[in-house]
Amino acid sequence: MTGPAAEPLNGGPLKVGRLRAALLRRPAWAALALGVVSATGFVPLGLWPLALLAIGLFAWLLPHTSSPKQAAWLGWLFGWAHFTLGNNWIATAFTYQANMPAVLGWAAVPLLAVYLAVYPMLAAFGARRLAGTRGGHASVLAFAGCWIVAEWLRSWVFTGYSWNPFGMVLLGPFDRPGLAALVPVMGTYALSGLAVLLGAGLVLLLAQRRWLPAGLAAALVTAGMYWPAPAQEDGTLPVTVVQPGIPQPRINDPLFYEANFQRLTDLSRRAVGFDATPARRLVMWPEAGMADYLEEGYPQRHYDRTTALGSPVYARYLIARAIGRDAMLLTGGQRLEFGADRRLSGARNSVLAVDGSGQLVGYYDKAHLVPYGEYLPMRDLLEPLGLSRLVPGSVDFLPGPGPQTMDLGAFGKAGLQICYEIIFSGQVVDGDNRPDYISNGSSDGWFGAAGPPQHFAQARMRAIEEGLPVIRATPSGISGVIDAHGVVRHFLATGEAGRIDTLVPPALPPTLFARLGNMLALSWAALFLLLALVALRQARP
Repeated sequence: MTGPAAEPLNGGPLKVGRLRAALLRRPAWAALALGVVSATGFVPLGLWPLALLAIGLFAWLLPHTSSPKQAAWLGWLFGWAHFTLGNNWIATAFTYQANMPAVLGWAAVPLLAVYLAVYPMLAAFGARRLAGTRGGHASVLAFAGCWIVAEWLRSWVFTGYSWNPFGMVLLGPFDRPGLAALVPVMGTYALSGLAVLLGAGLVLLLAQRRWLPAGLAAALVTAGMYWPAPAQEDGTLPVTVVQPGIPQPRINDPLFYEANFQRLTDLSRRAVGFDATPARRLVMWPEAGMADYLEEGYPQRHYDRTTALGSPVYARYLIARAIGRDAMLLTGGQRLEFGADRRLSGARNSVLAVDGSGQLVGYYDKAHLVPYGEYLPMRDLLEPLGLSRLVPGSVDFLPGPGPQTMDLGAFGKAGLQICYEIIFSGQVVDGDNRPDYISNGSSDGWFGAAGPPQHFAQARMRAIEEGLPVIRATPSGISGVIDAHGVVRHFLATGEAGRIDTLVPPALPPTLFARLGNMLALSWAALFLLLALVALRQARP
């Protein structure tokens, strides 16, 4: 392999065993292989011990590089392999649209990884620049601190793409938070730094043949991953979460608009008899499950194409009849915008609140839109080349103002997040108007087998981080009710049609992260980097 990574690595003071010799002999191939293995820690595989070991071995390589430039190159190779495997579900989305060849999806994934790999590259360069070739605690701490900063940058540069921060490998199974229980006092990006620190520290102990400390460290990490969750508490607000089980190809097919709406209403009716559901309840429908426009005032041609009897009033009447007069519905839907000439100028991906009398009582517009999904950047340049966005339509979605809380009176204060917005740590809650719960309607049928469980896992992380329950509804899975400790109280699996009737779990007091946001994560980065400098000073002869 050509480039800086083809240079042999400095052997350093450690006696090199067979594995270390192999890593040092072919550092570029080692970085690629370790990048792949590190991505196996994410769900649905969940091989977190391998992920920690892989990033630990990569961290061990850095002080043995010949220069910061070579460390950066290895960091880019590691990141490219890591993100190519971790984001492979994106390729599936191209099979659900007709404007571009499906094979383009398999090119899009590694091309996206070309950019995303810049952030591990920056972390590797920063750690090598700061700690030099000394290795040991200084290098480990420097890499952990730089990794936190790199992930924070990835969350907002060029609108941000914070899917699968490395700390996700420390999220426990559905019935317990794992080491993600530390997120309220660290933040997700700092948890990623901790994961790097744990993996690199364990490899360092093994490299130094300190078997007992390494075994104790591994045992403590394992215990933390499976430590039981706190006792569950019940809330007071009844909720019905509807998952209609609509296959992705039918969502945007006009032949199925009526059937899709019927599925939603049928699954929303109040149960009677022995298992009766309360009359006063919150009902949640997913993003994209319903094509009907619920707002009045659009040109009639738009209602004729999508809405029951061509009337938003009638569509809301059907909703009210299904949920009952004492209920409140939160549903995904679209709102349209028109210019002065009454021509369509844009659309909003929204959550709309409809009460039991059929009145539209509020809405929220999605703020964090998906590039190439909900809008096409540089449309004038790219559209003539045959590129299009993944969501059907030639008019781009317009962004809303950001996180908002909708006061629904007896149904509580809802923090509203649509689909992809839930992945952005520190950007999901209006800090000046803290909600009682987070409503996260989503549409995950685009994203194959790996995308839905990874998306659901990130919703769990937001619940832990903010100390708020998350109520999640999707057309085809995974829907669920997540408490403020990240424990999944109820869920509907991918492909399943059904509903959840339960109580919204109670919120916790605002966490330290809820008060400080990502300044808390950056404070942990500063601490790790400061400790790295202290370790360097102590290591000087």
